[in-house]
Amino acid sequence: MPEPALVHDYLLVMRGAERTFATIASCWPRAPIFTLLCDREGVQQDFAGHRISTSYLQRAHIGQSSFRRLLPLYPCAAERLPVEDYDLVVSSSSAFAHGVRTKPTAIHVSYCHSPFRYAWHEREPAVQHMPWLLRPLSRGLLGRIRSWDVAASRRVTHYIANSQLTRERIQDYYGRDATVVHPPVEIERFHSATPEDFFLVVSEVLWHKRLDIALQAAKSARKRIVVVGGGPDLKRLARRYGSDATFVGRVSDDTLADLYARARALVVPNIEEFGIAAVEAQASGRPVLAADGGGATETIVPGETGVLVPFDDVDALAEAMLYTDFDRFSVDRIRAQARHFSAHEFKRRFMAEVGRLTGGLSAGQPSASA
Repeated sequence: MPEPALVHDYLLVMRGAERTFATIASCWPRAPIFTLLCDREGVQQDFAGHRISTSYLQRAHIGQSSFRRLLPLYPCAAERLPVEDYDLVVSSSSAFAHGVRTKPTAIHVSYCHSPFRYAWHEREPAVQHMPWLLRPLSRGLLGRIRSWDVAASRRVTHYIANSQLTRERIQDYYGRDATVVHPPVEIERFHSATPEDFFLVVSEVLWHKRLDIALQAAKSARKRIVVVGGGPDLKRLARRYGSDATFVGRVSDDTLADLYARARALVVPNIEEFGIAAVEAQASGRPVLAADGGGATETIVPGETGVLVPFDDVDALAEAMLYTDFDRFSVDRIRAQARHFSAHEFKRRFMAEVGRLTGGLSAGQPSASA
């Protein structure tokens, strides 16, 4: 069967977006993959059977810790990914992948995790985190990327959003409509266990994830909290909260599953577009304590599988940690909620939506020149 061209921003570590893309890729097991940067050793198991082509930026040998340095170059590099010979292109984008240039007759379906946050809803906070001498330059650069992003969105045939919040942002920023297909979660990876008295955060350690809210709340409530994840804000948070929290960095899948199962609850302090960690915790039978907004309102049933508190409210989060009886939540009810977001359900819904949007064209074919 002929295959489409599959596109993702970068394949450097297997986080939520990359795991979603791996499930998308499994729908077409031999389809070629195009990406800006790739750590082949780190992702080869997840994309076995696929030929992975990278942009010219791969020659810079940039990894996860430093890929943000190439930010000004990504729009042009995305446009030069060689997908112009395919009749169907399926992209998975939270920044640049939706900006590939296809041939005029091609159908481009873009699964959007989020419009590029630093050009849109996080633009000004991102600028304020830069050294003050670089702020005017950064503001101008992000403004130019925003203009490119709008132009890129006009070349996409159809958008599929990962949540209602992302759908609203696609409408607000691009003036485009989108259907919603929630991301997949490998629920079979997780198991339940007897909970212990600690809260858990699973996140990239970036300033916009608002981990300081969770850490300050746990400190105020005098509750133990464990943070899983790495990122540029890790050193700052570890210096500030190292005596009150445990930072374990990136961990293996087995270790993460064990932490989910033993945690009192998962804490999600930020408003996430979807929030795969919240579903993973529920697949482990553990409730979620989350900011009231975004994907949490689509994945958590308040009072049954978790608790929602006002966003950016340290006191409300601390009170929930102190006074919520997390043992009263039914493990079976929580795990049943997670099953709505299984990989099987995602593939069924995603392929049905691609089929609907393309008029039944579920795979693309390279032309004779490809």
